[in-house]
Amino acid sequence: MKRQYSNFFGMGACALAAALGGTTAAQAADAFPTHPIRVIVNTAPGGLTDVTTRLVAKKMSENLNQSVVVENRAGGDGLIGLRAVKAAAPDGYTLLASAGTMALQPSVREDAGYDLLKDFTGVGLMGRSPFMLVEASSGQDKSGADFIARATANPGTLSYASAGVGTVPHLAAAVLFKQLGLNLMHVPYKGNGAAMGDVMSGRVDVIMEAYGSSGAKVKAGQLTALALTSPKRATVLPDVPALAELGAPEYSYYTWLGMVAPAGTPKEVVDRLSIALRSALDSTEVQQRFREDGVESLPLSPDEFNNYMAQEVEKGREVVTYLALPKL
Repeated sequence: MKRQYSNFFGMGACALAAALGGTTAAQAADAFPTHPIRVIVNTAPGGLTDVTTRLVAKKMSENLNQSVVVENRAGGDGLIGLRAVKAAAPDGYTLLASAGTMALQPSVREDAGYDLLKDFTGVGLMGRSPFMLVEASSGQDKSGADFIARATANPGTLSYASAGVGTVPHLAAAVLFKQLGLNLMHVPYKGNGAAMGDVMSGRVDVIMEAYGSSGAKVKAGQLTALALTSPKRATVLPDVPALAELGAPEYSYYTWLGMVAPAGTPKEVVDRLSIALRSALDSTEVQQRFREDGVESLPLSPDEFNNYMAQEVEKGREVVTYLALPKL
């Protein structure tokens, strides 16, 4: 009988502990966040990912009643920031904001140091944007047709900048130039923002850049927009042709911007972050800015975004195969 009572009280204690543990976990999720959240952007300041994340983070902080601090960790073609967030505690206080580059690097490198679908979990998609092919306003080309003609006549002498090897701006340009039969030299930087000085000065001929981060420079006459990577012209740039009009009828390319957390972050915390992100995207301020910047808002649930990223990883493999890029 003594053993039976002992077992009974042992089972009761376990059940009580489990109940208390469950209550504590639920309370912790309800209380989240209790201190500031850090969002790491894996590019240099000034590019579309950085500009968009800062706008969204500001509105998320209002919903969460906590500061959401943006920190740039550029370098390694985006890998430094990616690896930093992978190694962070899965508690919801360190997030990654990245362009679609995070779905590409494992296909570009022998050892990217992460698996997007295993090492991260999606919070949500911020939006997507077509690129513009731009050059300095002092450049020789006044139109996309002029640029294509000059590049065709001078194979191997013109150059294009990108946010780094295996980034979306790099592959978007490489796919275009292959379809058009053009040969340009690739000059990688630590993010598109870091490259813009050399493009604007004419040291590098062109770059694929999102309207949201360079549209103001186009309007100010510092850059010339040669063409858009969307299937048709954009309402914000009615005079700029789509590349489909310039000899690449099958071509279109978008960059997408997403927010992820380290794998193992509690679902309740991810859901709370997702609600804050959705609130930010629904705000009048963000919607107006997105319209001005040519960004399409695409709110997705965490599960929907995880499925979206899986599709993008597969698309990345296909692009790398199409370009026959040797792994780094």
